[in-house]
Amino acid sequence: MKHRLGVCSWSLQSTRLDELVERIREVGLRHVQLALDPVTRGDWSVADVRSAFDAAGLEIRSGMMGMEGEDYSTLATIRATGGVRVTEHWATNLASAERCAEAARALGLDLVSFHAGFLPHSQDDPERRVLLERLRALVDVFAASDVRLAFETGQETAETLRAVLEELDRPTVGVNFDPANMILYAMGDPVAALRTLGQRVLQVHVKDATATKVPGTWGTEVPVGAGDVDWRAFFATLSELDIDCDLMLEREASDQRIVDMRTARALLEGLDVVEVPA
Repeated sequence: MKHRLGVCSWSLQSTRLDELVERIREVGLRHVQLALDPVTRGDWSVADVRSAFDAAGLEIRSGMMGMEGEDYSTLATIRATGGVRVTEHWATNLASAERCAEAARALGLDLVSFHAGFLPHSQDDPERRVLLERLRALVDVFAASDVRLAFETGQETAETLRAVLEELDRPTVGVNFDPANMILYAMGDPVAALRTLGQRVLQVHVKDATATKVPGTWGTEVPVGAGDVDWRAFFATLSELDIDCDLMLEREASDQRIVDMRTARALLEGLDVVEVPA
């Protein structure tokens, strides 16, 4: 099975649409996952986004939504502030989700991903019920606009995430699978996690990392192919499970992101798992 390959717009660090389009072209791809926050903030209009991408022959395949107040300074700070965890930001995040759903629908998208936050494993954890209520509300907001919602992997084990998805009991929610995040957050082997989540996977972020040697700290993001992800085994498993989804290149820790993305693209083309752009 060959997959569409695209790029995450935020990885290209562009504040202007024309600059973003040019950088996507430099990577050599025509598909993109678009961060929707510039649209919901009013920096870019839906009409301008459509015009810029259509003129360049690029296709937006999915969206991404950020959460208010997230602090990635350390593992401890993002554990406390990530996703829908912070009560004081909940009303803001719910309103933002409504705007993101409207923007996604206006752009013709049917999938948006985001970080839900560190989800407690124990059903006896009192915070778990609150977080699931909030997540169910977000899923319903997007479903009302015919948009599926995908939770990013990594901030909890695959087993915990699968249990949460089952308990949410919503057909329009799934997973944006990021194998590097499993390593960065020390939450399990990516290939085993992929098997656990199976058909709940709606999209994949292609990113690589090495594990930390210091417990309680992040691993290190590295160029695709230089880390601990076994890409041959990963894609063999994706094929075995018959998961038909898009792949999006993500790079968040480099000053040569376009070069690294081109390297990643070449690796995936060499593995014969992606469609080669005409």
